[in-house]
Amino acid sequence: MAEATVRAAGPQDYDAIRDLTLEVYVGGGLAGPDYRATLADVEGRACCTDLLVAVVDDRVVGSVALAWHGAAYAEITAGPEEAAFRMLAVSPLARGRGIGRALVQACVDRVRSAGVRRIVISSEPSMLAAHRLYASMGFWRAPARDWSPQPGIDLLCYILALDPDCDAPDPTSLS
Repeated sequence: MAEATVRAAGPQDYDAIRDLTLEVYVGGGLAGPDYRATLADVEGRACCTDLLVAVVDDRVVGSVALAWHGAAYAEITAGPEEAAFRMLAVSPLARGRGIGRALVQACVDRVRSAGVRRIVISSEPSMLAAHRLYASMGFWRAPARDWSPQPGIDLLCYILALDPDCDAPDPTSLS
């Protein structure tokens, strides 16, 4: 498989993003049918986030939505010093090739360029591969900001400080 290129998504990518996101989240057992409409609403995400794709050989193999504080999909952000990314999805056939890392790094680069101090993300407890990726990129667990968007859905919070003056926990105290 060739190396992935990360770029802004366009309308020509929306069907592939929808199929991929549903495959990963619903097909992978990470989201129930009640969240299906939200996952499928690529056009809605594209209107209020920076929607990015990873492409290999003209095929979408990954996607992520970068949300800025105050916009839809950024409900976990605590203020303008934070941005969030949501719905990171990588094709099962492309996993283990750095696609997720490339998409997260693209978010980090955009947020840093905008002068925003932190990236805050939510992840389901079962997403262990994602947790390892986030930890390897410097994200730390922030249990005080874990949340539940609806009964029965518990999300873990991870934070990456992009500003050296940002408050970061002592790494020895992380869970």
